[in-house]
Amino acid sequence: MIEMNVGIIGGSDGLGKTLVYYFRDEFEVYISARDHLKGRKVAEKLGVNYIESNAGIANISDILVISVPIHLTSEVIREVAPFMKEGSLMVDVTSVKEEPSKTMAEVLPETIEYIPTHPIFGPRTTTLDNQVIVLTADKKGKWYDKVYNYLASKNMRIIETTAEHHDFMMSIVQVLTHFSFISTAYAIEKLSVDISQTEDYESPIYNLMIDMIARIVSQNPYLTYNIQSRNNNGPKIRNTLADAVVELRDVINNGDEEEFIDIAIKATKHMGDIKNALGRSDKAISALSYEYSYLNKSIGQEVGLKHIYSGKVHVGILESIDGKTAVLRDGNKIKKLRIANIRILLPIELYQWKIENLNTKTESISCVFPKNVHVETIENTVMNIENIIDIKLTDAYNGPQIDDKFISLTFEVTALCKRDIEKVKKLFTGFGGVIR
Repeated sequence: MIEMNVGIIGGSDGLGKTLVYYFRDEFEVYISARDHLKGRKVAEKLGVNYIESNAGIANISDILVISVPIHLTSEVIREVAPFMKEGSLMVDVTSVKEEPSKTMAEVLPETIEYIPTHPIFGPRTTTLDNQVIVLTADKKGKWYDKVYNYLASKNMRIIETTAEHHDFMMSIVQVLTHFSFISTAYAIEKLSVDISQTEDYESPIYNLMIDMIARIVSQNPYLTYNIQSRNNNGPKIRNTLADAVVELRDVINNGDEEEFIDIAIKATKHMGDIKNALGRSDKAISALSYEYSYLNKSIGQEVGLKHIYSGKVHVGILESIDGKTAVLRDGNKIKKLRIANIRILLPIELYQWKIENLNTKTESISCVFPKNVHVETIENTVMNIENIIDIKLTDAYNGPQIDDKFISLTFEVTALCKRDIEKVKKLFTGFGGVIR
């Protein structure tokens, strides 16, 4: 653990809580929250410290992370600025950067460095590897390289830009896409369409699209509203989309095929690398198809299914699957797992999980073999038996009780269960051996 205090204001929920998981093993972590009862429970569960006062957490933090709703960010920055340690660093993690950047520049003294950031991932993210984070520092002080190198060590994709450029890019990445997705979901609601009834007709692309729309609309609506309302580019973006929808509607309603084709071609050309887009979407579709195909072929067999959010592994005999659920039998227990929330373990991953989580069996086996037996061949063959973890020769004996043409070899065999060791004994007799 690095001897450094990291304070997270808003560490009991959302991204702030997610950051606790990443920081707690490397730093001394303190959190604060609006709901003190909940904050204390989260801190206790995650094994970090809780402080009620935002000013108090600012006073002891080497790095202070502001992770509060967008509309409260500047207010909290102003609140804690007078209490920060000299030489410390302030970071915010909101998805709008212009306003927090201006507030930090205005209220923080020269002795406090600040780096406005935007981690472009959500609370459901389980790893920092290959995730994007944007840094919009006005100036780079002693902390900047440390932060950059730390993020790089986590294999994150780091973007350095200005707050203004960031907010314009996010007006496309977030404001435009969220607005169009929510509009689509709202139109479906206004049409009184039962989404479940469309499942019999859905194509893979429709399936992916509905999942993406559902992912956006299920987010905290207060957060989504603030992403829309507090980005200075928002009005222009929404008006442009509305104009495009109306124009396209009128072209189709007027039966103007030529104009529609012209718009579609121009839009397609502007989308950039279409081949890559097709490749990525094909991969997503193939992954979904492969998963269901693999599960169908595995019915009646042992499988390992890992929950993608909790990380818990479930191992058992796959009884059945339907469109959404896998039914797993573990002894007398039946478990139903949503297929959307699980990942199928590869055979080598399942094997490794068994080694790490099951009580393995070790037994010494003594066997009399012809003297010219090749020990390495025996060991290599044994290791090819399923669920055998290790084999090693511990003794070789050809004393008075053993015929001169033979030798007694003792192997220590480790396996996942007793019946796997019995397979080894059968193999030994197959090599011409006699178990002692």
